[in-house]
Amino acid sequence: MPGFEDDLRARFGDLARTDGLARAVFSTDASNYRVPPRAVVQPRTRADVVDAVALAAAHGVPVTPRGGGTSCAGNAIGPGLVLDLSRHLDRVLAVDPEARTATVQPGVVLTDLQAAAAPHGLRFGPDPSTASRATLGGLIGNNACGPHGLSYGRTADNVVELTWLTGDGRVLTAGSGPGALDAVPGLAGFVRDHLGVVRTEFGRFARQISGYSLEHLLPENGSSLAAALVGTEGTCGVLLEAVVRLVPRAPAPALAVLAYPDMAAAADDVPALLPLAPLALEGLDARLVDVVRRAHGSVPDLPDGGGWLMAELGGETGEEAVEAAHRFAAASAARDVRVLPAGPAATRLWQIRADGAGLAGRTPAGTQAWPGWEDSAVPPERLGDYLRGLEALMADEDVTGLAYGHFGDGCVHVRIDFPLHTGGAPMRRFLERAADLATSHGGSLSGEHGDGRARSELLRTMYSADALTAMARFKGLLDPDDRMNPGVVVRPAPLDADLRRPHALPVVAADGFAFAADGGDVTAALHRCTGVGACRADLRGQGAFMCPSYLATREEQDSTRGRARALQEMLAGGVDGGWAAPEVHEALDLCLSCKACAADCPTGTDMATYKAETLHRTYAGRVRPRTHYTFGRLPRWLRLAAPFAAPLRAAARVGPLRRSALRAMGADPRRSLPDLPLRPFRWTRTARTHRRPTGTGTPVLLWVDSFSDGLEPAVARDAVAVLEAAGCDVVVAEPGACCGLTLVTTGQLTAARTRMRRTLAVLEPHVQAGRVVVGLEPSCTATLRSDLVELLPDDPRAAAVAAAVRTVAELLTELDWTPPAGAGERLLVQPHCHHHAVLGFDADRALLDRMGHDVVESTGCCGLAGSFGMERGHHDVSVAIARDGVLARAAEHPDRALLADGFSCRTQVRDLAGLPARHLVQLLADRLR
Repeated sequence: MPGFEDDLRARFGDLARTDGLARAVFSTDASNYRVPPRAVVQPRTRADVVDAVALAAAHGVPVTPRGGGTSCAGNAIGPGLVLDLSRHLDRVLAVDPEARTATVQPGVVLTDLQAAAAPHGLRFGPDPSTASRATLGGLIGNNACGPHGLSYGRTADNVVELTWLTGDGRVLTAGSGPGALDAVPGLAGFVRDHLGVVRTEFGRFARQISGYSLEHLLPENGSSLAAALVGTEGTCGVLLEAVVRLVPRAPAPALAVLAYPDMAAAADDVPALLPLAPLALEGLDARLVDVVRRAHGSVPDLPDGGGWLMAELGGETGEEAVEAAHRFAAASAARDVRVLPAGPAATRLWQIRADGAGLAGRTPAGTQAWPGWEDSAVPPERLGDYLRGLEALMADEDVTGLAYGHFGDGCVHVRIDFPLHTGGAPMRRFLERAADLATSHGGSLSGEHGDGRARSELLRTMYSADALTAMARFKGLLDPDDRMNPGVVVRPAPLDADLRRPHALPVVAADGFAFAADGGDVTAALHRCTGVGACRADLRGQGAFMCPSYLATREEQDSTRGRARALQEMLAGGVDGGWAAPEVHEALDLCLSCKACAADCPTGTDMATYKAETLHRTYAGRVRPRTHYTFGRLPRWLRLAAPFAAPLRAAARVGPLRRSALRAMGADPRRSLPDLPLRPFRWTRTARTHRRPTGTGTPVLLWVDSFSDGLEPAVARDAVAVLEAAGCDVVVAEPGACCGLTLVTTGQLTAARTRMRRTLAVLEPHVQAGRVVVGLEPSCTATLRSDLVELLPDDPRAAAVAAAVRTVAELLTELDWTPPAGAGERLLVQPHCHHHAVLGFDADRALLDRMGHDVVESTGCCGLAGSFGMERGHHDVSVAIARDGVLARAAEHPDRALLADGFSCRTQVRDLAGLPARHLVQLLADRLR
């Protein structure tokens, strides 16, 4: 007799996944919990969803619906069938500007809905901070709110009609008004039977999200079945389609930032400010801003205080909004204020608040902080006292957390450094005491994330036995066999069951990376990813680069989070083979090692480092893949090939020979071979005549990397000319000073350390003599800036050299030098990923601005990423990344010259589109000439 998995594959084909990688990737969400499913289905149509639930029912398998997987409480994981509704059911079906409604599929991302509504001057009101990856189905499942829940209400207040699949296979239309309850047989009788308890225990204040929102079923509340189904967390069925309300967009809201001595004092001021009708009123702890400052080096200016209220005020015009913000500030008890009109400065401040879930994942001491009590809520008039009680409780339990949140609604976000590596007992003790504290203030265990596996067990604290019985009976009307998301809300699983972190194998740094930021604890580093899912968002319009392979494939396993989950599952024993597990290497295969996640992920997850460490541990003492010997040792091959450049260039132009050579290297035969220069830079007169200092000018050591030396020596020659024009005493580093980048990216870390020590022997004496080390290739320069100290942490020369490394733009902007005017040349600039992630691009922007160039900046990886796009099996993804990124920008701006410091970036645009591109020093040299 066919089993469940066999039937799934027969019905859904490739849409069904039962392999180890899929089970690993979907075993957790943004919570503390790990529950590997039996199978994952990514339905394309409504009929697929119906059939999948029916098939699961036939085999007695539970079902868990899942959207963006950003659930902090464990709402989106389950032991049976996980329905990934985000992959294909992701469209805005219609926008009706007259009715101010939108019809959406459950997997549509909130920012996509906002983009569809914006041309009509409309938006969806609730806007959680995960809007760039959270789905409407997830918002409806959790009854999400966000900062603007204060003015626009909860998701439950913004639904018109839901098309709903019950646990026993019925498809119904859930609306509101007379007759709405008739859609579910027995529901009208249920309301009559439980009228008293529903009226007294449910809907006591706006952010009472814990439990079901049964108050919406009451006749005085419109008998809304649609609203009552919001917040049921997948336990009562599956959303198939939704009609939601839209609201007018505020024209130009202004921001008032109010400073207080501490967060409790800020909370005390909230009740007096609410009558002034702010669109949003958020709280932000100064300690959270300190975490941002340490991670990113700088933050926007804030008025002096230990905590802030951030209020958004609207108006018909920007001027009216600013006036409203000043009135709001004047009415406050704040000790200092700052008012900002709509614009970049206000956006940057809001972004700190929006990134709170990831940024608060580290305490001020740098320890890992976890969800679990991350969104409790109390009536706003009790918020100050509740915060004082919460701080006292954390002190008593010897844990730390950084508070922020939707203070206008009384909702507090905080992540706490529970020692989960020791087990769940400390978390249980804290949560039980915190539940008592919140309830004593008339509050809710959850203010917008739902109860999930973290808090469902604690519902007994805030609800009577009669209320719990009512919730169980409501679920029974829609899911009589209890198959939908079991263990959540009704008949809850223990809150300390299925925790992910306690089961992780302890691994300490050994002969690979030092993992210094995590105290040498590799396991802690791999658990930096808490699942907030920023890697699933397309943030290129905001200057981010993460995560290029996910944006190309839209598969969870190709996101930074998906890869982290595969590694975490390996540590938990969920896949066989340890570091060499096939599931781990399949997840890492499409990682470009671009390092964008290291900068763009709010938790600091650095997948490029994790991938290199994995390859190192996997292949230590073993035969490696072919590309590790070809691309991984490319600098050596370039040096050996240099004397034979002429015949090799000729051979590369013969199609069959080129394709054969590429296949032999492990490369895709559709790629080109580099046009080797007849003379590498180290052989040129320029290099030979710059081995000794002249004694005049700023002392600079030009470090010419292997790519600039052996593939594009013109860049190095122009660099010498530009630096000398800027008044520098230029010495060219001795040949052979290689950063080891290609060894690092292929996980040959032992060889990389050996190579780096040789390079230190060349560079460090110059640094001791007072020279600045200037690099040309961004990826190589970034390796000296970051990987050098991680791989040689005990070598004092490494820190000295890393601190002396500059990009050309960094040096030139530090000097008292006026660059040549750019004559208003129009440029399209493609920053290299490592430039963005490790070095920073601010100096380049400043230099180009000083030259007077008209610049449009492309964001996102070029797709070649060193050897990634060259390797067999990666070509199509590489091309897709480029076509949706830099090539699309080039097509939009055909009149702009392309500027790209990365050799890979220049190669990619030349090979795929025939576009010429220059390095920054070539642009400068052209101007000087």
